[in-house]
Amino acid sequence: MTAKIYSFLIAACAVILDQASKVALRASVPDGRVIEVIPGFFNIVHAENPGVAFSMFADTTGMWRDIVLLGISSIAVVFLVYLLLTGAVAGNTLLRTALSLILGGAFGNLVDRAIFQTVTDFIEVYAGSHYFPAFNVADSCITVGAGLLFIDMWRSRRPRQVDSGHVS
Repeated sequence: MTAKIYSFLIAACAVILDQASKVALRASVPDGRVIEVIPGFFNIVHAENPGVAFSMFADTTGMWRDIVLLGISSIAVVFLVYLLLTGAVAGNTLLRTALSLILGGAFGNLVDRAIFQTVTDFIEVYAGSHYFPAFNVADSCITVGAGLLFIDMWRSRRPRQVDSGHVS
């Protein structure tokens, strides 16, 4: 399988998992409902986020918010597709995987925003009174992809070990 097909297969799987989980949630959990799964740690919630990460800009209203958010998301998706189609990441499986996960997550949330003008979140993790904002499969893919990008940058920036005992 070529690296490009592998990349888009990862992104497609991310989008399918994200959208399938959101469809199932919308069909079975009313908006605003909380289902306690692991008391004190994990809930399933149905939250619609019209903003971006951590509900930033959620209180902003109007057509311009939607246009700007759709535009920025679309530009990010096109840029990631460009990187994966060109030789920019050739030969680097970790970087290609990271960008593929980010592409899948960004496209999954873009689909929500284009259809519903909001992104469906449903995973809530907390400890006591400390809650992490609700998120979804797409957000998880973006986060894992960003983590892999960090690992790739860290690995590629480390100085190479030179074998000083070897004579050429």
